[in-house]
Amino acid sequence: MNTIQTVFSIKDLENLTEIKAHTIRIWEKRYNLLEPERSDTNIRSYNLGSLRKLLNINFLNTHGFKISKIAALKESDIAVKVREMSFLGNVEKHAFNAFKLSMLNYDQSLFYNTYNQLLEEKSFREIFYEIFIPIIQDLGLLWQTHTITPAHEHFISVHIRQKILIHIERLQSLNPRPVAKTFVLFLPINETHDIGLLFLNYELISKGYHTIFLGESVPLEDLQLLNNLYTEITYVSYFTIMPTQERLSGYLDEFNKTLIKNTENSALLLGTRFRDFDAKKLPKQMKLYNSIENLVKDL
Repeated sequence: MNTIQTVFSIKDLENLTEIKAHTIRIWEKRYNLLEPERSDTNIRSYNLGSLRKLLNINFLNTHGFKISKIAALKESDIAVKVREMSFLGNVEKHAFNAFKLSMLNYDQSLFYNTYNQLLEEKSFREIFYEIFIPIIQDLGLLWQTHTITPAHEHFISVHIRQKILIHIERLQSLNPRPVAKTFVLFLPINETHDIGLLFLNYELISKGYHTIFLGESVPLEDLQLLNNLYTEITYVSYFTIMPTQERLSGYLDEFNKTLIKNTENSALLLGTRFRDFDAKKLPKQMKLYNSIENLVKDL
């Protein structure tokens, strides 16, 4: 069974390229840039070639090329111009679009080639903050608007996770004697989005800290044993979809009572679940952050 998405609505194109549907229609009519198929009821649909072309057009347009000039180019010449521009140092937008295409096509080679090209100009940390984080943030919108399936999300997540793990392994082989302070990284029950937490593990190890990465869906009671093994633990957790908004305050109270209260332990928390949460409600040993970058700066 072919699970690769090859047909897109104009709304899909808008979500994937960040070009308004109205603008796409104008470009079609005025410059004949795309040639959509039309249903019996006159509804537009676009193939993968149209998506790829539009991503390339958008890349050139955001780098100073006028639409009228782009429209005069052959499609093959548009791709050549994009490659030329990407080698001039403006690689982020091109890489962002290439990673999106790799996800839509389940194209591992495109993912690896794009990543390796980025590594020639950027550090792994720069790639994560400048490109991977925006991609991850985009996934939610694309999924909500039915532009991608869970399989697409899993594909790109697996490959980003793989890159983080490779860099963690390299650090661990170089730094076998971490400092005394211990960080325990875990996700609440039924929380499975671990990429942010995994990258935090990388950042902590790179600073020489001792980390214990437990990953997804860990019961609080299972962590109590760690309190018997270590005298000062900093727990780190990332709340994306769990606990539910209704359960959040109760979960944090249980967290504090089970692992923090009457100890030298502390907790660093972040994630979209805290978007509307009042940080003043937290005990002083529990601290809330609005981004991975801000948490890392505070270490």
